[in-house]
Amino acid sequence: MSLNSDPVLEISVAVGILVRGSSVLVCQRKRGSRYELKWEFPGGKRERGEDDADTLRRELFEELSIRATRITHIRTESSTYADGGVFSVRFYLVHAWDGDCTNNVFEDIRWVDASVVSEYDMLAGNIDLCAELPSILAGHSWSGGDDA
Repeated sequence: MSLNSDPVLEISVAVGILVRGSSVLVCQRKRGSRYELKWEFPGGKRERGEDDADTLRRELFEELSIRATRITHIRTESSTYADGGVFSVRFYLVHAWDGDCTNNVFEDIRWVDASVVSEYDMLAGNIDLCAELPSILAGHSWSGGDDA
């Protein structure tokens, strides 16, 4: 009898929390996609040759047509989903960007007050951060430059 001992591949993901005053941008996955209609923060999977900051900048441009100019890494979490997806997620605050957010890939995008983000049907990997987001934003120093 043979047991399947294949190692689980952890996928590296960079996620951006765009901040505008007390609001953050949340994005809804397309109907018919993996984890359809769940809300999330923009970002995506790292490609070969990229570091996490490069990944975030590329994804924000592809998904929203913006160029992030100031980002700060705030935490890294590992998330495992029931369908077998295992993700290492690096979360960044996005302080500044060039361009206007344009929805290129999502069902919907919304600016919402950070205090109500937890009320959205968020991806499981975002839930803990959403609950802490108001205190993260309140305690974050908005001065300084890009740390990534």
